[in-house]
Amino acid sequence: MRAAAQLVGTAARSAEAAPALVVEGLSVDIALPHGTLHAVNDVSFSVRAGETLCIVGESGCGKTITSLALMHLLPRQARRTARALQLEGRDLRNASEKEMALLRGNRIGMIFQDPMTSLNPVYTIGNQLEEVYLRHRRSSRAEARERAEYLLERVGISSPAMRLAQYPHQLSGGLRQRMMIAMTLMCGPSVLIADEPTTALDVTVQAEILRLFADLQSEFNLAIILITHDLGIVARIGSSVAVMYGGRVVEAGRVADVFHAPQHPYTQGLLDCIPVPGTARQQHRLGSIPGLVPSLVGEQKGCSFRNRCSHALAECKDGLIALRDVQPGWGYRCVLPPDPAGRHGKAVPASLVAV
Repeated sequence: MRAAAQLVGTAARSAEAAPALVVEGLSVDIALPHGTLHAVNDVSFSVRAGETLCIVGESGCGKTITSLALMHLLPRQARRTARALQLEGRDLRNASEKEMALLRGNRIGMIFQDPMTSLNPVYTIGNQLEEVYLRHRRSSRAEARERAEYLLERVGISSPAMRLAQYPHQLSGGLRQRMMIAMTLMCGPSVLIADEPTTALDVTVQAEILRLFADLQSEFNLAIILITHDLGIVARIGSSVAVMYGGRVVEAGRVADVFHAPQHPYTQGLLDCIPVPGTARQQHRLGSIPGLVPSLVGEQKGCSFRNRCSHALAECKDGLIALRDVQPGWGYRCVLPPDPAGRHGKAVPASLVAV
């Protein structure tokens, strides 16, 4: 059970290396006029330098709220609790806003979904990149400008000196996303959170951004938490994956393990929805998951996926569905016993999932 609670890691993980980020029992409750929204419920994971943890699931499953909880950027009415929340060994559970302001953009950075809404339209690119460095490093503006030019060039933006004088609306979507990546790296953080960083980009630019992430991770030894809907991206760059549903992690482990033999019916349902080149038959319908994500307002009992699951049993309705270990570092939350072949025996090999 302990292995499942800790959730994720890679086969190459060093036993001596301490995780850059440790999360245990993270929960977020938001008070609403008509009840309490249990947005995140008992989520645990850890990620080390050089690893990429991918968090996947449908909209409304708690992925973005989880990332905002790590950054201490939740709405006022939200209440965050955790058994452990450590960044480079530092306990963040009771950190003040002043302490978090010193860490955000410095030791932990975040790339938000839409770069256009994350940038100030009345300040130049140079102003916005240099501000981060000046705030945390107390350097000269010349040093900040030099750092900004280096990172813009490093993320693939040509003529960086000219770009620094431009405004966000003068850049394409792909360039704005690259600029946001450069801004996040200005102070050399140890942990980078990327929330749907390729959603608004075309396929060609997506591939370029993913290659960029891999190169930057190698150069800066980053621990990356990538939130995405695209399981093809997970197959391409993920070290480990956590599948969220109903505010909980329902399955997590190494990407190769989870994709080859998914244990939770929801994980299998997500994989069944992916068209795999060379395997589709004429007039064969693509898989789908019936129904909608349930409301997380009010008391939550049993498995939140039971009303959409073809394997639901009577015991799925009540009580807490505990995590089961498949093997160390790989667990799932379901009453069904482990299935070595993967649930339904229809596992999709990660090597066949198209990006």
